[in-house]
Amino acid sequence: MKLRSMMGVLLMTAGMAALAADLPPLSHSLTAQAAQTPAPMLALKDLDDQPHDLGSLKGKVVLVNFWATWCPPCRREMPSMERLAHNLADTPFVVLAVNIGEDADTIHTFLSQLDAAPSFSILLDPHARLMKTWKISGLPTTYLIDPQGRIAYSAVGGREFDHPEIERQVRALLKP
Repeated sequence: MKLRSMMGVLLMTAGMAALAADLPPLSHSLTAQAAQTPAPMLALKDLDDQPHDLGSLKGKVVLVNFWATWCPPCRREMPSMERLAHNLADTPFVVLAVNIGEDADTIHTFLSQLDAAPSFSILLDPHARLMKTWKISGLPTTYLIDPQGRIAYSAVGGREFDHPEIERQVRALLKP
């Protein structure tokens, strides 16, 4: 029994040390998709119970980000998505942040901790139904959809969305 207690303390101490360690930097690029396949269906309601349908956004470049409040890189990249949306406000660019598996109260609590609430839509997938359809293997996962509704770029893991390289990739899709 003593060995189990000591192991528990060691594991807890190691876990706290890992939490205290500096997190790795967010990445600065998205991966181009060779075969630009049509984006799967995405029709969800936002925090204000308003419906959003990816199919209705043809002609626009859409960043679809799948995230959760418990995911540290998801939390870290949220402000950079807001800055990118702000930088591209005068273009046909849309950000859809799809929360996976959480309720609106949990999301509102997280958003209240941000310096500024995001101006982009936060969609709810409380039962995580889109994970299979969109082939999500980890959070955050991001897809950049071209104006024709095809997946042009993707990424798994945290990104610094307002980094010049990512903004360049988005602006290239915005050109006619």
